[in-house]
Amino acid sequence: MPRTDAAVVEPRTIAQARRGVAAQLHESGIESPDLDARILVGHALGLDHAALAAAGARRLDSADESAIAALVRRRLAREPVARIVGQKEFWSLPLRIDAATLVPRPESETVVEAALAALDARGARTRPLRVADLGTGSGALALALSSELPNASAVGTDLSVRALAMARDNARRLGFGKLSFAVCNMAEALRGPFELIVSNPPYVASGDIAALEPEVRDFDPRLALDGGRDGLDGYRAIAASTPALLAPGGVLVVELGIGLAEPVTALLTAAGLATLPPRTDLNDVPRALTAVKGHEREALDPGKKALGISAGTD
Repeated sequence: MPRTDAAVVEPRTIAQARRGVAAQLHESGIESPDLDARILVGHALGLDHAALAAAGARRLDSADESAIAALVRRRLAREPVARIVGQKEFWSLPLRIDAATLVPRPESETVVEAALAALDARGARTRPLRVADLGTGSGALALALSSELPNASAVGTDLSVRALAMARDNARRLGFGKLSFAVCNMAEALRGPFELIVSNPPYVASGDIAALEPEVRDFDPRLALDGGRDGLDGYRAIAASTPALLAPGGVLVVELGIGLAEPVTALLTAAGLATLPPRTDLNDVPRALTAVKGHEREALDPGKKALGISAGTD
């Protein structure tokens, strides 16, 4: 019998690789497999979205395939895409992240929206302001607010020295020179007065962490997740410290864990702050709670119209 050569297998194109990766991720139950595949293949090849689409017919070599496979293995192990690529966009800012920081999440932008709404009700964004971000992590909230408040002087605090190093790097890289940072628990090292204090504190009850999605449970720093037995330890620290740090009429905005609106409202009210109805995120979940320093009517009246608060009765 005459000898026949084995069929030659053509190298995959970039477009074929994207489809193959998406299929792998889909079969493993990964949410948004198409988006994840695009990001991972692009990151492995050093191509942005436009370049990846334009180069769809390009054939991959063995080094390309190895680079893609390494990233896919990490995603199949449920490592978040943002951690794999080392970056996450927040408030249109590209923030670098690492193992010491939470991945900034879209719902946290609700805190920024609520803070800006409260400030807008009380004056121009261009006025000088002192802003504090308690538990800043990658610096997401402080940087987002600094991008909207040109004359603000902001400080971010965190217990993690590594997290603050990442926040400082983000501030330097993005050109926000007025940010400073302090290693402490919430507001322990701060001196007021501040016109605005924001925080996304740890709010997962200790006993609930094991049931979180693996992308969170296995990769987010526990220090940034664990809110104690009932998830309220961080809020208690905030309620104890922030009233003395706020200027008269100053605003506090905290991110809310699911189901925590009522107990957090009670804590802040007991601390002497006047609270507004929680602001909901895009999923209609109460996500940001605003509190104001001052007597209730004095605190709420200036912002009723801007904040959508209806007048109450005595």
